[in-house]
Amino acid sequence: SWSVIDEAVVDDADKTVSPLAPVNAILELGLSNIEDPQVSTGHIVRYRYQKSAAAGTQIDLYVRLLQGVAEIAAWTHLNIANGWTTAAQTLTGPQADAITNYPDLRLEAKANQV
Repeated sequence: SWSVIDEAVVDDADKTVSPLAPVNAILELGLSNIEDPQVSTGHIVRYRYQKSAAAGTQIDLYVRLLQGVAEIAAWTHLNIANGWTTAAQTLTGPQADAITNYPDLRLEAKANQV
């Protein structure tokens, strides 16, 4: 539910969790209604992730920034750690320029057990 990841200040006790042994487990998150900043720079996507030590195996995480069905950007995190990791992904100028509908942006995260 969105209510567990809606805070402005990070609260690691308040999170969403995938299955312990994810096989293409997908989480899709809508973003707040962001207004177009009218510039191609300074677009940063931030998110945090970790795996449970109980997983006992390698988990890879694939994150995509989508607008509708169009992929704006994608990031791969192989063998994610047991502890929290913060990702801050800066979009390139062409990626930022590809965004034409900011309220339609969303993040998709897919975890795979290797």
